[in-house]
Amino acid sequence: MYRPASASRRSAMSHRSFVAFLLVASFGILFAGCGAEPETPSEVFRFTEDDVARFRQLARDAQQDLTGVQGTGGLVPRLDGFDEEGTDSGGEEDMPVLDLSNVQRYTQVRQGPSATGDNLYRVTNQFLNVRSAPQVTAEMLVRLDGGDMVKLVDFTDAAWAKVRLVDGTEGYVSTRYIAKVVPEHRMAEEKQAFEGMYFVDFGFLNVRGAPDVNSDKIGELPGQMIVRPLHIDDVWARIAFEGGEGYVAAEYLSPFLPRLVVRQEQYTLPILHYRLTQEEMLSAMGSHIARLKQEGYTIRSFRAFRDLVLAQEERDIRLEPRTVLLAVSDVTPQSLGPVTDALLSNGVVATIFLRTQDLGLSGITDTDVRRLVANNFDVQSATHMGDDLRSLTNAQLELELKQSRQLLEERTGQDVYAVAYPWGGVNDRVIQMAAEAGYLFG
Repeated sequence: MYRPASASRRSAMSHRSFVAFLLVASFGILFAGCGAEPETPSEVFRFTEDDVARFRQLARDAQQDLTGVQGTGGLVPRLDGFDEEGTDSGGEEDMPVLDLSNVQRYTQVRQGPSATGDNLYRVTNQFLNVRSAPQVTAEMLVRLDGGDMVKLVDFTDAAWAKVRLVDGTEGYVSTRYIAKVVPEHRMAEEKQAFEGMYFVDFGFLNVRGAPDVNSDKIGELPGQMIVRPLHIDDVWARIAFEGGEGYVAAEYLSPFLPRLVVRQEQYTLPILHYRLTQEEMLSAMGSHIARLKQEGYTIRSFRAFRDLVLAQEERDIRLEPRTVLLAVSDVTPQSLGPVTDALLSNGVVATIFLRTQDLGLSGITDTDVRRLVANNFDVQSATHMGDDLRSLTNAQLELELKQSRQLLEERTGQDVYAVAYPWGGVNDRVIQMAAEAGYLFG
């Protein structure tokens, strides 16, 4: 559970008691409170009409108390995101403008391989043209984006596939740019479905009446055609042909298998989360890192894990065994230098969650942030104010998530994809709005 430093009580902690912070979990690509305590049900916060009326009355009372007072610097309390009538104003005019191009991609990553279904394939290129016929000169019906899903009707040949889109439109796409994302335990089963299938790996292939180069030619197969030989050896393949049988040279046949990409659905992955509000964290962290490295563990940031799960959408790549993710939260302007020095002295980098309210000339400066990036630290969001996100209105929550992401991306020049929920404050509404704001992990 992440708690903002300004609202936390400090407590002494021995190295032994810190063992509880080594969390070993089956890490599905799902939003969950970073370090949340599953044994304690999350309390749900909602604003009612009575709450809105109460806040409005408090604001009016405070305004009356300040009548005639000039230059005091006093602040009139108000509920952000609500107008004078107490209705949700949305705050759209002040809402940060973000690049949300990865939202769909991240959603598909969270869904995992099981969401692809038996005949669903994913576009692996940046874009893919759907054409009216299986040839590059045919009319283009629509252009798909990377990550889009299509339903396979059949493979026209090894180069083209007939597909059906979500709206029912059918067309043809290049098989080079689609792949079926398959969970590891189903890979053997998927490959077996195409066992014994070959394609003509040449411009064309003569079909003869007997397994002899001097026998009569009875036809030919076009290049890329898919066949399932009745029998095949090192020299000849016997195939069904025009109601009878024929023979083709086996050297011009290659096994046919569409692109299958292995994606893990679950990751058993240790995550070390250090909260700097607790005493002895720096010394404990140093001893833990030294011991883990001695035991042969590789310590990574969340960014390295993010890159891996995205790469798994395009090619077969696995999580290295004995990998540990390292995260640090409750970082203040005073603790930033010591914690980064401690990490660098141990030869590791980590994901550092920053509250963007702490950014500025009197806090964590732009120079500090650039130094983090230059040293390969992964800078992610601890939201802006650090309030329990469940207690916010939709407008406030959207602003909190987007403002923090915008400020960090402007300063780091890198994408911000993870958010640490303050106080472990997460529910379905927070999860959904974090996803819509462009976060992959939370």
